[in-house]
Amino acid sequence: MTVGAPVIGVLALQGDFREHRAALAELGAPTALVRTPAELASVDALVIPGGESTAMSTLAVRLGMIEPLCEAVAAGLPMYGSCAGMILMAAEVLDGRPDQQSLAALDIVVRRNAFGRQVDSFEADLDIAGVVGEPMRAVFIRAPWVESVGPEVEVLGRVSTGPAAGRIVAVRQGDRLATSFHPELTGDLRVHELFVNLVRERS
Repeated sequence: MTVGAPVIGVLALQGDFREHRAALAELGAPTALVRTPAELASVDALVIPGGESTAMSTLAVRLGMIEPLCEAVAAGLPMYGSCAGMILMAAEVLDGRPDQQSLAALDIVVRRNAFGRQVDSFEADLDIAGVVGEPMRAVFIRAPWVESVGPEVEVLGRVSTGPAAGRIVAVRQGDRLATSFHPELTGDLRVHELFVNLVRERS
């Protein structure tokens, strides 16, 4: 952990970690890339980016990061996950590989690739609880959705139109957030700002 302003780590094993780091930096949050247990131990919060959840899980095992990540979860490290990050943070994953590991950082059940394949990617306007202003333009790329939540999980957002109307796509449990979509790809910093504020309040 750090002294002074909290440092937000971005898990940099695979996926769009650079975009998340850029969004956090634009908000003035100190950041660090996290690839090793020592780097994880030096941050005050963690963002798990979008990418390929099975590849990320496999790399985490291969690089000796799964156990430290689970220990960080148990120690209460604040976390935010987008898309694949949501899958890794879930307590249970449906339609994942049998050997896929998750961190159980959120009491949620997610369905991997719930909205379909890459060609089924889409954008939608969403109202997100805790995000002030106009609806967010959300980008969904081979995205999961949340099938169910535990009693301590707050639903922040749902798809409002189309065949997936009502599906949960944003959740919060204490100072942990997850979204099915990719706010790091749109230039809208409000989800990142929400997370930064949670981390600063905790510090």
